[in-house]
Amino acid sequence: MVRILRLEPHCNNQASEPDMMDLPKDFETINFGDIPETINALLQQGVVAYRHDRARAAALFRQALAEAPGQLPVYFCLYKIHTYQANLHEAQAVAETGLREAACQAGWAADWQEWQPPSSMPDGAGRFALYTLKALAFIHLRQNERAQALQKLAALRHLDPGGMVGWPVVAALAEGTG
Repeated sequence: MVRILRLEPHCNNQASEPDMMDLPKDFETINFGDIPETINALLQQGVVAYRHDRARAAALFRQALAEAPGQLPVYFCLYKIHTYQANLHEAQAVAETGLREAACQAGWAADWQEWQPPSSMPDGAGRFALYTLKALAFIHLRQNERAQALQKLAALRHLDPGGMVGWPVVAALAEGTG
């Protein structure tokens, strides 16, 4: 039985105090950007936990999401681990919610098909939205949903003609599956 996480974007940045654990002394932290310290700690702990306890990692990332649904790196962590574990429906659900959240924060339409090419490569939420659209194309390829992947890749060609978010790699994979 596959349990799919249903999420809604919140377009806010509120966080509360999570339970903390110590990170290993030799752990090199990942730069998740300017996020609340408590959420950063949960993400760092999730990265460490992923190496030996994937369920714990997912729980830490879900805790971070529950406490700070407006923090885009949390969506990234969740959809990445679900993709790595081949939980593709779950990865898709999280990525789609993260995409809507990023679009909301960037001031873009909720529907990616309505997006217009930016005058320059966006930073922050806009870049995350484009990157997540690429991730969704990859997830669709892994699910053997080639038409949906190609639709997203065509949008990325229009929105990011320079391939700054790395979509040409996914496009090459799509060509290989055709």
